Amino acid sequence: MDSPCACHMKQTPRSEDLKADVGRRISRVVGQLEGVRRMVDEDRYCADVLTQLAAVEKAVAAVSRIVMRDHLETCVTERIRSGDDEVVDEVMDLLRKFS
Repeated sequence: MDSPCACHMKQTPRSEDLKADVGRRISRVVGQLEGVRRMVDEDRYCADVLTQLAAVEKAVAAVSRIVMRDHLETCVTERIRSGDDEVVDEVMDLLRKFS
């Protein structure tokens, strides 16, 4: 059996405000996706479904930007200040995933 990825072992304390904001946004995205599922079940017009899916994608991207900013302001900054410049490779990999 494969050992768990080291990234799953890391923990990042987050502010209660950030947790609440991200939580609200994710709940909204889940609601949007449930709406899209209903639209498909109801045989709604494809363009309307696609419009709603585009809105979901933008909402998820907004959550990603919020978490990325927090990551840069906390984890990355702390690691660079401690002399760990390998974090730059991690950030570059993350930027590639989101571009």
